[in-house]
Amino acid sequence: MSHAGNSDHADAHHDELPQGTMRGYVTGFVLAAVLTIIPFWLVMGGVFDNRTITILAIMVCAVIQIVVHMVFFLHMDPRSEGGWTLLALGFTIIIVVIMIAGSLWVMYHLNANVMPLGREMNQSF
Repeated sequence: MSHAGNSDHADAHHDELPQGTMRGYVTGFVLAAVLTIIPFWLVMGGVFDNRTITILAIMVCAVIQIVVHMVFFLHMDPRSEGGWTLLALGFTIIIVVIMIAGSLWVMYHLNANVMPLGREMNQSF
C-alpha cells in the first residue's frame, strides 16, 4: 500500500509545470528590451572610443540577456525538473566551448601551416 502512495506522490510532482505570472513575463520583457537597447545605443551613439570595450559591453549584455530569457521565459532554475535542465545546459555549454575552441585551433593551424606566403607564391609564377 505504501508503494501506491509513493507513486501517486511522484506523479503529482512530475506533472507540475512551471507557471509564469504576468508580472514575471512583463519583467522579463522589459529587461530583454533594455538589454537590446543598450548595445544599440552604445554603437549608434559612439559611447566608447575603443572598439574592444564596445564589443565587450555588447557581449556582457548578450550573456545577461541569455540568463534573463532562461529565467523569465524558460523558467530554468535549480528546482525545475530536479536540476536536470541546468545539468543539460552545463553539458551543452561545455560541448559548444569545445567545438568553438577546436574549430579556432584547427583554422589557426591550417592558416599557419598550409597557406602559402604571399612572396613565395608570386615568385613561383
